[in-house]
Amino acid sequence: MVYTLDYLIERIKESEKPYDCEKIISAYELADKAHEGVKRSSGEPYITHPVAVACILLELCMDTDTLVAALLHDVVEDTDVPLDTIRKKFGDDVAHLVDGVTKIGQVPLNTKEEQQAENIRKILMAMSKDIRVIIIKLADRLHNMRTIMYRPPEKQRKKALETMNFYAPIAHRLGMYAIKEEMEDISIKILDPYGTKAIEEMLDLHKEQKNTFIDIIKERIRDRISDIEPPPIIEGRVKSVYSIYKKVYIKGKSFDEIYDVYAVRVIVQTVIECYNVLGIVHDIFRPIPYRFKDYIATPKPNRYQSLHTTVIGREGIPFEVQIRTQEMHNTAQYGVAAHWKYKAGISGKVAGEKRFDWIRQLLEQQQDSDDIEQLADAIKVDLAPDDVYVFTPKGDVITLPVGSTVIDFAYAIHTQVGNKMTGAKVGGRMIRFDYELKTGDIVEVITSPGAGPNRNWLDIAKTGEARAKIRSWFKRERREENIAEGMTTLEGELRRNSIVATPEFLLDVAKMQRFDNLDDFYAAIGYGGVILSKIMQRVKDMYNASHAAQVMTDGEEAMTRNIAKKQKSGVIVEGIDNCLIKFSKCCNPLPGDEIVGFITRGYGVSVHKKDCVNVVNSSPADKERWIKVSWAGRGAESDGYNATIDVIGEDRTTLIADVTATIATARFPIRQISAHQLKNRNCNIIVTVEVASVEQLNALIQKIKKISGVISAERTGIV
Repeated sequence: MVYTLDYLIERIKESEKPYDCEKIISAYELADKAHEGVKRSSGEPYITHPVAVACILLELCMDTDTLVAALLHDVVEDTDVPLDTIRKKFGDDVAHLVDGVTKIGQVPLNTKEEQQAENIRKILMAMSKDIRVIIIKLADRLHNMRTIMYRPPEKQRKKALETMNFYAPIAHRLGMYAIKEEMEDISIKILDPYGTKAIEEMLDLHKEQKNTFIDIIKERIRDRISDIEPPPIIEGRVKSVYSIYKKVYIKGKSFDEIYDVYAVRVIVQTVIECYNVLGIVHDIFRPIPYRFKDYIATPKPNRYQSLHTTVIGREGIPFEVQIRTQEMHNTAQYGVAAHWKYKAGISGKVAGEKRFDWIRQLLEQQQDSDDIEQLADAIKVDLAPDDVYVFTPKGDVITLPVGSTVIDFAYAIHTQVGNKMTGAKVGGRMIRFDYELKTGDIVEVITSPGAGPNRNWLDIAKTGEARAKIRSWFKRERREENIAEGMTTLEGELRRNSIVATPEFLLDVAKMQRFDNLDDFYAAIGYGGVILSKIMQRVKDMYNASHAAQVMTDGEEAMTRNIAKKQKSGVIVEGIDNCLIKFSKCCNPLPGDEIVGFITRGYGVSVHKKDCVNVVNSSPADKERWIKVSWAGRGAESDGYNATIDVIGEDRTTLIADVTATIATARFPIRQISAHQLKNRNCNIIVTVEVASVEQLNALIQKIKKISGVISAERTGIV
C-alpha cells in the first residue's frame, strides 16, 4: 500500500471524528517539502513513512495534534526546518511532541550498558511528561518494522533486537497488545528465521483443523448463552508466533504441550455476565486444573482485565477461553490509547493518570544510583512482561516481576517495612529471604523497630525499587562503616589483580566513577552503589596505561644516557677511528645481527644488516662504498638500540593495553607506538622499543605472541 495524503484524508472522513483537516494538510505540505527528493530504502518517497505513522495513530483515534506531530516527527531531525518554525506554525503542543519524538529517535539503544541506561532514562522522562510521545514513537517503529525487509541484514537484526528489548516491553506496559504482538512476531522472524519457520509450518499443518475446531467451539458457546442481551461477541484466535516460540524454544515445551494455541474470546457487557459465562463454559467443557486466572479481580499493572480459563472438549484438544466486557476489551486491544479511542474523543492529553505512576516511580527509584549499569538492569526487570500477583494478609494485591523475593515484596509495601523486616511467612510458614514468590501467595512480613537491611539483600532483591531503597539506607545510615567496608573490598580486588595503586591513581579511578574524593568512592563501594566486578577491567586498563607511560618516560632518560656510549663503543669500523656512526632505519640492526657499513656523503657510516633489502639490491656503482664493520664486544649489549615489532591481532578493546603491559613488565622502554584497524577487522599495532640485543628482542616477541588474541608478531625495519 502507498500512503498518500488523499488516503489519510479519506480515512479521517471515515472515522466521523471532528479532526482539524486544515491543520493536518498544512503539516503534510511542510513535511512533503522538507523531505522532497528523499527516498526510503524501498524506493518510495520518504513522505510515505510519516503518512503511514499518522494512519496507524488514526486507527487508535489519537487527537489532531498527535497526527500533526506524526507527520512532522522526522522534520527537525532530518531536515533544516527548526523547531521554532513548527512551534510558530502549529503551536506549543505539537512542538513539544515533535521535540520529544526527535530526542527519542536520537537515542542509540544498542550501545554499551551504561550509555543505554542513560538513554532509556531520557525516554522515560519524555513519557512521564506526555505519554503521546512514546505512542508516536511506537507507531513509527511499527511501520519501520513492517518495511524492514528493504534494509540490509545487519540493520534488520539491530532494529529487531532494539524492538524486542525495549519497544515491545513498553507497548506491553502500556497495554497496547496488538502493536506489541506484531512487533514481536516481525522481530523474531528476523532473529531466528529457522525457528519461526518451524512454528509456522506446525500451525499450517493444523490450519484446516484449527478453522473447523474454532468454529465448532464458538457455535457451542453461542448456543448456551443465546439468552444474553445484547448478544455477546464471540471471536476465535490463534496464539501469536512469538508466544508459541517462547514456550517451544525458551521453556522447552513441545507443540502438543501448549494448551492455549487456540483461544476463543467472549465479549459481554457487564462484570456479572463475565462470571456467569465462565460458569457456563466450565459446564460445557472440562476445565484443566490450575489454568484459571482472574485478571478482573486482580488486574495487571497496565490495567488489563479478563477471565482466562483453559478447558478441553470432546475432541481432546485443549484451548483457552477469555471472557471480558467491551470496555475491558478496548483497554486490552489499545491500552492507554483507548483513552482517545473510546473516552476522550480526539483532543487533549492524559493528565494526572495514576496508570503512569510506574514511569515516575522507575525514575525516582534510580535517583540515588551511582552505578548507571544498575539502572539498565533495573529497567529491564521492571519492564519485563511477566508478573506475579501476591497478597498481603489483609487481601491487598502486590504486583511484582517474576522471580521477585519477599525482600521485593516488603519494599513494595513501604520503605520502612522493608528496612525493618526480620523475617517473612508464606501461608503461615516461615520462609527464607531468597524464596521466589508465586501468584496467589499470601505473605506476612515480620518487622522489628531496631532492625536494618543486610548487605546480602542487594544480591537477593530482584526489583530496582528494592535495591535502590537498600542502597539508600546504607548510604544514609552507615557512612563510616561503608567507607571502611569499601576500602577493604577495593584493596582486596587490587591485590587479586596485582595492582599497586598510589593515592593519586585511586583518585583518578574515583573521578572516573564521578566522585570528587576517595571517601565518597569508598562509601559507594561499601553500600553497593559501585560494583567492583563491573569496573575492574577499566581500572586494570588505566593502571596498565599509566604504568606503560612511566616506563616510556624512564626509557627516554635511558636512551639519552646511552646515545653517547653508542657513538664511542657500539660499532667498530675497520680502518677508521672515531667515525660518525648511524643505524639505518630500513632494518634497525641489533647486537647479534651480522652487519655491514655504507659510507654516506657527509653523514659518516650507515650500519645495515647483511640481509637488508638495501644491501642485497645495492647497485654495482656503490660496491666500493660498502665496508666491514663489527659490534664492539659483549660490553656493548648494555647499550640501547631501537627495534620495531609489527603485531597483528583481534580488534578487541584491551589489546593495546595488554601489549604495552607485556613490554613494560619485561622492562623495555617504548619509543613509539601506533595502531590502526585493518580491512579484515583485525588490529595492526606497530611498536618501537629499546633493546640491547637481538636475543632480547626475540624473547620479547615470543612473550607478545602469547597474548590472547595476537595472531602474529614479527620484527620489522620500519620505524
